[in-house]
Amino acid sequence: MSPIRILVADDHPIVRDGLISILGTQPDFEVVGKAGDGRETLEQVENLHPDVLLLDLEMPQMDGVEALRQLRESHNTVRTIVFTAFDTDERIVSAVQAGAQGYLLKGVPREEIFNAIRVVHAGGSLLQPVVASKLLKQVSNDHKPQPEIDALTPREQHVLKLLAQGLQNKEIAVELVITERTVKFYVSSILSKLGAGNRTEAVTLAVQRGLVKLG
Repeated sequence: MSPIRILVADDHPIVRDGLISILGTQPDFEVVGKAGDGRETLEQVENLHPDVLLLDLEMPQMDGVEALRQLRESHNTVRTIVFTAFDTDERIVSAVQAGAQGYLLKGVPREEIFNAIRVVHAGGSLLQPVVASKLLKQVSNDHKPQPEIDALTPREQHVLKLLAQGLQNKEIAVELVITERTVKFYVSSILSKLGAGNRTEAVTLAVQRGLVKLG
């Protein structure tokens, strides 16, 4: 199996090099490049085609959220994990809405970083409990009227629960004894009905609306 190709983007050389060193201990990881600012990150993603991007939010030239937005607008398929010291509700929500599949705070054990990379690379989404809590609080405090959503079918509800458990499409297909293509259809329908831009946001909205429970 090919290793997971990783790009590390952080403007602090010590943090960046430390991450690269830690990631190098895993036989299924390959760090293919590094970037020190937002614009360089976009260039490296375009040139190196990494599978997973570890992205800091506070960087010169262009911050991480704007880099995420531009990657989404260009339909780039790189899976992104925000790895940052910023845990404010607004920054978390902005990053998730911009397309981040994971959000980790600096200082987490290295095993959590390894796990997040593998989960996100496999098609899942991952938020630390403290991050998920802040995100749910922000969504709950948003006083904008929630749009009415179409009722999820029983099968879509089942798929949504498995998404909330962090399962990837292939695993959901095995669990429900259906094809992976059918799973993708259900996920697309769920995102549409919830008005979510990605799987992480869909699970967050579903929890906030009482459709599923975390843990």
